[in-house]
Amino acid sequence: MSIIVFTAWGYQVSLLELLAAVTSFVGVWLGTTGKRITWPWWAASSFLYLIFFYQADLFASSALQIVFIVAAFWGWRDWAPTGAKPGTLSARNRTLWVIATLVSVSLLTPVLAHIGAAATGSDAFLLVASLVAQILMIYEKTEAWVVWLIVDAAGTLQYAMLGYWFTAVLYFAFTLIAILGWKRWNDTYSH
Repeated sequence: MSIIVFTAWGYQVSLLELLAAVTSFVGVWLGTTGKRITWPWWAASSFLYLIFFYQADLFASSALQIVFIVAAFWGWRDWAPTGAKPGTLSARNRTLWVIATLVSVSLLTPVLAHIGAAATGSDAFLLVASLVAQILMIYEKTEAWVVWLIVDAAGTLQYAMLGYWFTAVLYFAFTLIAILGWKRWNDTYSH
């Protein structure tokens, strides 16, 4: 049984969704600054969203949270105590990441359809592209923010279409934050 904190746009926001959204927002905002403290926030929000997405039958999104939790420990370990030192990918590596993403999405989509997921192609894309963005984030690549921008825009649409309005608004905010993150990291790399 969910504890409802408030109702927004006719949608009941549970305590779980609210806590997941707030911790996620803080974690993503801290990520734009390149501060190492972002990783514990990402781990906490991912744990909360793992439960929320599982309850919503968004199995790929739920599984992705496990990857985010592992990545948070990886990022905490690998980022310097002073924070990220952004760099960029080579053109060849960018191309390889795009191809790997497209192939992975095309393979995962029918699997999600077979197990009766609430969303298939869009959830497969969110899982795979988020994984790519997270890996690029750990390796401190400015392209991570471009991928996050695309993922967050797609997430905004998916969650709105499924009626998860509060999470859709959060992902819209993430879309705007991704623009800021890309600018901040790109400015850091340029100097």
